[in-house]
Amino acid sequence: MTEEKTAASWWLYLLRTGSGSLYCGVSTDVSRRLQEHQAGGLKGAKALRGKGELVVVFTYLADSKREAMQLEWQVKRWPKVRKEALIRGEIALPNAEKTPEQSIVIFPVRKKSKKP
Repeated sequence: MTEEKTAASWWLYLLRTGSGSLYCGVSTDVSRRLQEHQAGGLKGAKALRGKGELVVVFTYLADSKREAMQLEWQVKRWPKVRKEALIRGEIALPNAEKTPEQSIVIFPVRKKSKKP
């Protein structure tokens, strides 16, 4: 019996923190990655620990892991103003195969607040 390998879908994503900062990353599962970041454990990014509520504000389905990582490298070097324009759909990703209208936006997932 042989198993077929399926290629993972790679996503570029932008998160907004509670203070309004933006964080860029790549993942095969944005929802899972968001939960890891929100949990603040070892799997979440150190840069996001203690930053409050995290909201997914932009996602882009890349054609490959390579494309996703190249776009991440570029977007992380952009000023915030340019990232905000990307989120609003006013500009496209560089060398991306799809237009902003073809990228998929995930609705915000809000962190549940713990009650004392």
